Amino acid sequence: QLAESGGGLVQAGDSLRLSCTASGGAFSAYAVGWFRQTPGKERECVAVINWAGDNRYYADSVKGRFTIHRDNAEKTVILQMISLKPGDTADYYCASPKVSYLFTIRTESYALWGQGTQVTVSS
Repeated sequence: QLAESGGGLVQAGDSLRLSCTASGGAFSAYAVGWFRQTPGKERECVAVINWAGDNRYYADSVKGRFTIHRDNAEKTVILQMISLKPGDTADYYCASPKVSYLFTIRTESYALWGQGTQVTVSS
């Protein structure tokens, strides 16, 4: 299981730190992705970190503002978000792929999802 935390209501320019914590399973063998979704839109991949923590992907819309890192010993992946914009408002989900050691940004490749945490950025 994956569980997200850290969402909330902030003002534009503020920072937030989202956490994704795993329970059970071989966490260290799987990439973890952060996705976000707003009503009526498809789920968007914003950041992915590979199993070892030495390869990362960021969507263009968040590059330079979001940072993803992981602690396999703690079974946690952090999404640090700075300089937040109203356009970052969404429900944020962490997920891991179906296949171990797979590094992908394709939503359909992800099988295990958290329940989501809401981020609202006011202008």
